[in-house]
Amino acid sequence: MIALMAPFVLFPGRHHLLTRFQADYLRRLAGGGSTIVWAVTSANHENTKRNPVPYHRREAAIERFSVLTGLRSLVVPIFDTAPTDAFAEVTLKTITVATGLDLTPADTLVACSTPQVAKLYERLGFPIDWAEADPAEPAAPERPWDVLLRLSRGDDTWRDLAHPATIDVLERYRLIDTVRTVINDPIIGDEGGLTATRDYRTYVEAFTVAAQREWAAVRQYVQPGRIVDIGCGAGSVLELADREPGLHESDLIGVEIARHLYQECLHKKDQGVFRNANVYFYQRNVLGGAIFADRSVDTTLTFALTHEIWSYGDRRESVLQFARRIHAHTVPGGVWINSDVCGPGDPQRPVLLRLTRDDGANPSVARTDLADLPPSEVKTYVESLSTRARLDQFAVDFAFPFTYEPVDDRTVRIDQASAMDYLNRKDYVDNWLSETKEQFCGLSFADWTALLTEIGFDIDPASAPIRNDWVIDNRIAPVASLSDLDGKPLPWPATHLLAVARRQRNG
Repeated sequence: MIALMAPFVLFPGRHHLLTRFQADYLRRLAGGGSTIVWAVTSANHENTKRNPVPYHRREAAIERFSVLTGLRSLVVPIFDTAPTDAFAEVTLKTITVATGLDLTPADTLVACSTPQVAKLYERLGFPIDWAEADPAEPAAPERPWDVLLRLSRGDDTWRDLAHPATIDVLERYRLIDTVRTVINDPIIGDEGGLTATRDYRTYVEAFTVAAQREWAAVRQYVQPGRIVDIGCGAGSVLELADREPGLHESDLIGVEIARHLYQECLHKKDQGVFRNANVYFYQRNVLGGAIFADRSVDTTLTFALTHEIWSYGDRRESVLQFARRIHAHTVPGGVWINSDVCGPGDPQRPVLLRLTRDDGANPSVARTDLADLPPSEVKTYVESLSTRARLDQFAVDFAFPFTYEPVDDRTVRIDQASAMDYLNRKDYVDNWLSETKEQFCGLSFADWTALLTEIGFDIDPASAPIRNDWVIDNRIAPVASLSDLDGKPLPWPATHLLAVARRQRNG
């Protein structure tokens, strides 16, 4: 520890958990009257593996910590930015804007235990005190993140290391189970999304374009009351529900797992997009636990969601678990409306798939290194391939292995579900490495009917498999054809489904 008394101690970090060591350390470092400036990084992130606690709860714990320790503190939120070597400068400027303080090496000591962060401040001339990483300490104490991981594992010894201020805030706001769920969630990524390769800008645009069509298809089945859109994306469908006179007294609730999309929903609400005062958004993963009380939701909407649960979870078991949660929170007589992709009725049927080779390049082998390339290069390369060559690339990148046998330079023998998975995905070059992690044809309409019936839902007659003829006519048929093994042309199978599932009134 540096034997230096500075007017300010800058303490950057995510500060999800405060420790007893930090209390003793900061008393020794700043107990003579220094002001601790807590630069709380990733302040705009929550409900992610790296940032499971929202900023306002972290701030509450720091303020309580300061009262209990008798230390003078200033707490400043630092929003996340793209990786940059100038992050120390960004942090210092943010502190100046928020507090009016212009911290300099002459009046500020930086307390830090992360070498990469310390180097950024050392480069600016700031003296560094190493906190948990102090080489003078005979035994390095556990860092706050390690204590948080103890909590996530259910190891109750975290309480022996955490400061009472943190324990109090986590208990009062029931965050202990939330932290465990988020950190241990097998589906949510480190930054609160399903996949790190997804370009959410294009998804926001796609949601906006599709919302009118989706709402028109389901509006007549929506029951007023508590209406929940799970996987609400950027909130586009709820915008349309908000404009319905018959739903003006309903609660409109959006649930979104992806941080980027959730933040877009909050931005829309802040901008006054919604007229209904009872519009709410949650960033949650419904597989991690119940969000709504049993028998409390009148209508649940899911659009293009369930195939993601299938793909990133444990296939049918994860979809079954998800469906059970929806059944549990649905009021008797309430409805779940699910619109998504689906597989053909005879998924394992062997077929002949003929693909054009004249619309792009035809390399002799598919590449195996796309994951190492920037997204723009992946897009450029895949876009350059012919429809036939793109199948070979799809087979390499697709997370659900399948086999196919070349018959000639344009035709392959393949099962019908894998053929349709490729044909429905071949044009998604903007998010190729993300899309190839998802399976569209895991469940057929018959599979869905069996699953929903197993849970206890009644299947409304409006439920049906659907073929998107626009996609067939404009994207698939011009470059592909499907036939049986004798060469007889086959009709294109269903590509989507609409499932209207009702909970029995006495169920």
